[in-house]
Amino acid sequence: MSKILIIVEYVVVTIILSAIALLISLFDKQGRALHRMAQFWAKIHLMTSGIQVSVTGLENISSPPYIFMCNHQSALDIFSLLNGLPVQFKWIAKRELFYIPFLGWAMKRAGYISLDRKHPREAIKAMDDAAKKIREGTNIIIFPEGTRSKDGHLLPFKKGGFSLALRAKVPIVPVGISGSNRLQPKGSFIPNQKGVIYLRIGKPVETAQGSRSAKTEIMMTVRQAIEGLMTEKEA
Repeated sequence: MSKILIIVEYVVVTIILSAIALLISLFDKQGRALHRMAQFWAKIHLMTSGIQVSVTGLENISSPPYIFMCNHQSALDIFSLLNGLPVQFKWIAKRELFYIPFLGWAMKRAGYISLDRKHPREAIKAMDDAAKKIREGTNIIIFPEGTRSKDGHLLPFKKGGFSLALRAKVPIVPVGISGSNRLQPKGSFIPNQKGVIYLRIGKPVETAQGSRSAKTEIMMTVRQAIEGLMTEKEA
């Protein structure tokens, strides 16, 4: 499929499915139908772009809820997680995304959590909302780098997600994503080639017995796990 057709497909399908999601959200209080629609949206985009997702480590996520922490290389990471993770989850996403017509409105109705990094009080409130959702049984996905890496190397981690995990007392599941940066680098609106994205799920890192002083140690453990998962040999 040509790049022009991929752009048209992405924009049109996103608008149509977001509009449907807004209607469904009036009746779908648990968000299950909305999540299935998001998975369908991801599957369509990956399929039309000629991209497959290879997932390993599913045996490590048998007892949710979890906080999934993933490296962030590309806009394709979102599609690969929706396609590859067999559990319902919410995102913590930067506030600017919620202003995108249709898509942002659907994200808000789906219960995704807006994070305003420029205003600390709002950021604290977002983390409180996330902790409440987790205690109610919701899985959360966080990109601890806070932004996409330009070269695929892991950036320094933000501490907010680890404070959230300690507050909610749920395990952190490290996830290593590789291949997405090559297919759609930061700054590209659509994929520039076909290929495979590798999604590797690590073993949960416990936080229930951790104190605030253990935050740095937990952060280092998760970072090392993600780095290892990112560099595992492709099968």
